[in-house]
Amino acid sequence: MPNSFKKPVRVRFAPSPTGRTHLGSGRTALYNYLIARQTGGQFILRIEDTDRKRYNAESEQELIDSLHWLGIEWDEGPDIGGPHAPYHQSKRKEIYQQHATQLIEMGHAYYCFCTPERLARVRQEQQKRKEASQYDGTCRLLSKDEAAQRVSSGESHVIRFKTPTDGTITVRDHLRGEITVENKNIDDYIIVKSDGLALYHLAAMVDDHLMGITHVIRGSEWLPTFPLHAHIIRAFGWQEPDWIHLSVFLKPSGKGKMSKRDSAQLIKDGKSIFLTDLRSLGYLPEGVLNWTALMGWSLDDHTEFFTLDDLVNKFDLDRLNPSPAAINFSKLDHFNGLHMRSLSITDLAERIKPYFLEAGYEVNDDKLLKVTPLLQPRIITLEDAPEMGGFFFEEEVHPGPESLVGKKMTPAESAEAVQRAFQILTELPEVNHETAEEPMRALAEELGLKAGQLFGILRAAVTGRTVSPPLFETMEIIGRETVLERIRKAQETLAEMVD
Repeated sequence: MPNSFKKPVRVRFAPSPTGRTHLGSGRTALYNYLIARQTGGQFILRIEDTDRKRYNAESEQELIDSLHWLGIEWDEGPDIGGPHAPYHQSKRKEIYQQHATQLIEMGHAYYCFCTPERLARVRQEQQKRKEASQYDGTCRLLSKDEAAQRVSSGESHVIRFKTPTDGTITVRDHLRGEITVENKNIDDYIIVKSDGLALYHLAAMVDDHLMGITHVIRGSEWLPTFPLHAHIIRAFGWQEPDWIHLSVFLKPSGKGKMSKRDSAQLIKDGKSIFLTDLRSLGYLPEGVLNWTALMGWSLDDHTEFFTLDDLVNKFDLDRLNPSPAAINFSKLDHFNGLHMRSLSITDLAERIKPYFLEAGYEVNDDKLLKVTPLLQPRIITLEDAPEMGGFFFEEEVHPGPESLVGKKMTPAESAEAVQRAFQILTELPEVNHETAEEPMRALAEELGLKAGQLFGILRAAVTGRTVSPPLFETMEIIGRETVLERIRKAQETLAEMVD
C-alpha cells in the first residue's frame, strides 16, 4: 500500500447541493473514494443541506448522477442508507441542538441576541477603525441565567462558539504541516442559526465524530476556519481526524482562482468545469477521472495513464501537492483520447451510438461495428463521432462544388481525374484498400498529380466531407455501388462547372 495510512479509513464527501457539480467536487469525492477502497475502509456520502434557502433538490440529484457516471460509489449515503442515517444534515437538527446545548453547559458556547442591524453597525465601526470584522462579544458577557431566561421568553437568538481570547491553537494539515493561529484572531462564529439549524462548523464536526470519520479530505476553502473546527472538536474532548486540505483550481490561464463566473465564459467557448456538461460534450468518465486525479496528485514524473483501478492501487496521500492546479483543457483532450483508444471496439460502438442517434442518424449496428475502428484513432470525444462518420449512415451526400476541385487544379482537370477514376473503379470487382489504392495512386502519377490531390476529390465525392477516415477503408464500408453512384454524381457536378 503506497500511502502512510495502513488501517481501514472512514472518509466522507459532504457537499452542499446549492448549484451544479463541478470538477472540484469531483476531485474531492474521487480522492476520498480512492483512499477508502485502497485501505478496505468506507466512503460515506453526506449531504450538507442546512442552508435551506440555497438548497436545491435538483442539484443533489445531479451530484449523485455525476458521481455514478464517474464510477464513484459509496458505502453509506442518503440514497442507500447506513448505520448512521439520516445522511441529510437537515434531518439531524435535534442531534446538533443537543451538542450545542452541551457546549453551552461546558462554557464553550453562548446564546447571542444581537440583531442584524446592531451587527452591521459594529462592522461599520470596525471598518472605520480599520480593524478586522469580528463579533464584539457583547452577549458573551451575559450570565447563563439571563441568557436562558431570554431564550425561554422567545427572544430571537443564535448560538456562537466561545473562542478563547488568549493563547494560540496549533492544527496540523497533512499537506502543509502545523499551522499556528492566535486565538484572538478567530471570531466567535455562529454555530446554530436563529431557525435552529446548525451551521457547517458544528454540524460537520458532530457528524464526523458520530460517524467515525478518520480522515477529512476537503477543499482548501476550509483552511481559514480550520482552527475553529479544531477548537470545537477539542472542546468536546474528541479525537481529531487527520486533515487534508486540497489545492485550489486556477483558471486555464493560471492567473487567479477558478470561479463560477469564469465558467460562463468557458461554456461559450465549448468547455466546462461542470461534470454533466463534460458528459454531454462526449468526454469519457475514464478520461475525466484521469485528468482530475492528476490535478493535485502525481505518481511520478512520467506515468500519466490511469484507470480507476490503477488509481485505487497507486494513489498516495503523501504525494498530494498543495500548490494550485491550473485547469488545462488540452490535457483533458489528451487523456480522453488515450482512454478512447483503450476501449474495445464493442464498448466504443455502444458509447458513440447515442450521439449518432441524437444527431438524427438511423444506425445499423453491424455497420457501426465496422465504422468504429476507423473513428477510434481520430476522435477526441464521443460527440466527434457523428461529425466525422455521419456520412456512413446517410443515403446521399451533397459535397459543395468547390470541394470537388482538387488543390491547385482547375474544374476541368478535376473533372478529367474523376472521370478516369470512375472508369478504373467500375472495372474492379470490389472497392477496398487492397484493390483500389494502388490503381488510384498509379492514376495520380499518370495525370501528374500528387496522390493527395486525387484522393481529396474522391473523398469529397464519396463522403461529402473534406476530412474523413482513410479513404479506401471508408469506400469498403460504404459499398461499391454507393461509392460509384456518388462519384458519378460528382462527375455531373464538375461537368456543369466546366460548361
